[in-house]
Amino acid sequence: MSDSIIAEGRLQSVNFSNDEIARYSRHLIMPEVTLEGQKRLKAASILCIGAGGLGSPIAYYLAAAGVGRMGIVDFDTVDFSNLQRQILHGTHDVGRKKLNSARDRIKAINPNVQVDLHDVVFNSENAMELVQDYDILIDGTDNFPTRYLSNDVCVLAKKPNIYGSIFRFDGQCTVFAPHLGGPCYRCMFPEPPPPGMVPSCAEGGVLGVLPGVIGVLQAIEAVKLIMGIGDSLIGRLLSFDALKMRFREFKVRRDPGCPICGDHPTVNQLIDYEQFCGIPQADAEAEKELDVPGITALELKKKFDRQEDFVLVDVREPFEYEICNIPNAKLIPLGELPARLSELDSADEIVLQCKSGARSAKAFRVLQEAGFRKLSNLQGGILAWAEQIDSSMAKY
Repeated sequence: MSDSIIAEGRLQSVNFSNDEIARYSRHLIMPEVTLEGQKRLKAASILCIGAGGLGSPIAYYLAAAGVGRMGIVDFDTVDFSNLQRQILHGTHDVGRKKLNSARDRIKAINPNVQVDLHDVVFNSENAMELVQDYDILIDGTDNFPTRYLSNDVCVLAKKPNIYGSIFRFDGQCTVFAPHLGGPCYRCMFPEPPPPGMVPSCAEGGVLGVLPGVIGVLQAIEAVKLIMGIGDSLIGRLLSFDALKMRFREFKVRRDPGCPICGDHPTVNQLIDYEQFCGIPQADAEAEKELDVPGITALELKKKFDRQEDFVLVDVREPFEYEICNIPNAKLIPLGELPARLSELDSADEIVLQCKSGARSAKAFRVLQEAGFRKLSNLQGGILAWAEQIDSSMAKY
């Protein structure tokens, strides 16, 4: 176990009670683990960024395995939409801080684990200070600014970064650790994709059990690194397709020209990752896109009550329409709108509607360019309608 990342000196003060010996007995009888390996787990500290879909199985299994100290970074509260996959939280936790329900669940699994709660946004100002106190960082986030930040702070601090990502039915896992001879996240993705090109789980969905697979893989990699056993995923990207139930492996090589871990690094401190990923520019463009004549949910309700003559066009997808819809809305998905303009009359007053108002704002531009003039966009989309007009309507 000489390749473990845990310093030998830290093991000298590790002791186990008889209850702990019984708890970890199935580990202790494994020749690859033994009491020494369990001591390394108890001496280890892990920082998990996110207490959501990936963070849940990571925290569950590392706590059960006996990792001595676990830090969790999250600032969000539990929502009903989380419960399909974020198994750290239950129905009774809706509205609570995720950190609090995560702590309670971890302590219920293993009261011997020290749980550090960091109720902050993980950013360039606090990342280095947070990471320095832990042996390993595990990235359980779903946005590019945080992924690049997690990568850079780990490269600079010489800490392993266990990466996982999920989307719909697909997941990936690897370990970035240039100080151990492997590549970093920037070696694999030198530049972030244009904002909005890769949808988040909230936008594209995710199979509820998929984070369990990828999160468990991340936890396994952490255990192996701590104990210094097996072949880690350093330099290898493991890809999982749940629909085909197939794993594939890809080589990931260190890029000598990488700006942070290459032969001549140019990034030697943390930067503005929102700016790096183009988020401010994208937000400005989105605001411009949304700058169209709007109508509130209350104003739309009054139009219905007065039985005014207008057409409500829902530009969401059919499967969204099945979840909830405003009565008498005409469904024309945004992608089909240019080919279905003949179904609309430019003489009619048209109100456009989607989930939150963004897609319908794009539809506004499409119709405007086609010569339609009597247009308005439902502000806040059907979510606003559900909040302000019909509280019985399902929200997604």
